[in-house]
Amino acid sequence: MKEATFENAIAFAQDLIRIPGLSGGEEAVAARVLHEMEALGYVDVRLDEVGNAIGRISGNGEGPVVLLNCHMDVVAEGDHSEWEYGPFDAAIEGGCLHGRGAMDIKGPLALQTHAAAALRGTTPYDIVVAHTVFEERGGLGMKHLLESGAVRPDAVIIGEATHGDVCVGHRGRGEVEIVIRGEAGHASAPARARNALDALGEVLAAVRRLAESQASDPYLGSATVVPTMVDVLPQSRNVIPDQVVVTLDWRVLPDMNADSMLADVRGALGATATDRTDGLTVEVRMASESQAAFTGFTSVRDLFTPGFLMDPDTAVVRAAAGAVGRPGTEGDASIRPWAFATDGGWSCGIHGIPTIGFAPGEERYAHTNRERLDLEEARWAFDRHPALIGALQRTLAGEA
Repeated sequence: MKEATFENAIAFAQDLIRIPGLSGGEEAVAARVLHEMEALGYVDVRLDEVGNAIGRISGNGEGPVVLLNCHMDVVAEGDHSEWEYGPFDAAIEGGCLHGRGAMDIKGPLALQTHAAAALRGTTPYDIVVAHTVFEERGGLGMKHLLESGAVRPDAVIIGEATHGDVCVGHRGRGEVEIVIRGEAGHASAPARARNALDALGEVLAAVRRLAESQASDPYLGSATVVPTMVDVLPQSRNVIPDQVVVTLDWRVLPDMNADSMLADVRGALGATATDRTDGLTVEVRMASESQAAFTGFTSVRDLFTPGFLMDPDTAVVRAAAGAVGRPGTEGDASIRPWAFATDGGWSCGIHGIPTIGFAPGEERYAHTNRERLDLEEARWAFDRHPALIGALQRTLAGEA
């Protein structure tokens, strides 16, 4: 049986980095994860319907179940020549592990997988490790995992980078589309057409007003909404377009959902959408996409990831911060939100399961061609996992 150690975890992380895996293409990554779980002595090792890789470290009794979670998909690597170290080389240089997924999130995934296995035979209660698919495209994997009832955790530890802090929430993210429709025509005869671009200025002005009126949270900051793309159809320079789609990227507070977002956009548009006399129509809708998992499962989904926020003074959060501590000094870990969205929006924001984030890595390297994981920090975080898991188990069991 393979020994659960930091060194073996890093070697595992290198294997994972060498396997590309965009959302929907995680099959080879999942196979490697399952192989590692089996080698480490996990039980009930399996794939679920959408391709999530799941395993369990059995506890010595019945009690609160802690779920450790990372995602298996990564974002595209871009131009390889722009990387200092190849995105799939998994190079170790300058005290860091480099490559796509080094800190978002294959490095922390490997650490979680080995940290849980290191507690085999000593953990009082079950530890479930579930690494999910499609996190980078709205969290299909975590959504399905919890809705299916395949696992029923009492607390969740998300392995997104926290730089050693304890993270307790984030804003959510949604994509909204404003669709302007008219009638196409030859550019030489504009009077015969209804140019969808004629309403674009009004729409963008309405979005600007909406952006200026966003609510703010003292802990998470302000919601933000910004237009990020304008698609024109037909895409021909001598044709008057009959459709313009304006895409909005909306970072939302936890009390916002798809329905409230659509209502707010329609309210901001006002007469721009409802009282037109120029033959144009304006529709507001959530952006959606058809997602096909490597298992064959398909789903058409709105591109929306909910936000969440744990009260920093709850017993679970305080226990986590005390167990983690600070590297090289005394005191509890810093407690803060993430700047980006995670699968914690599903576990806590939708299902109400206490969820905290803890992992090595600096958020500023995520999705960049300089992605890296500091190995000294990674070793420290690996060593803190037994105390963190135990503290959550004891607190949830009322033993703390």
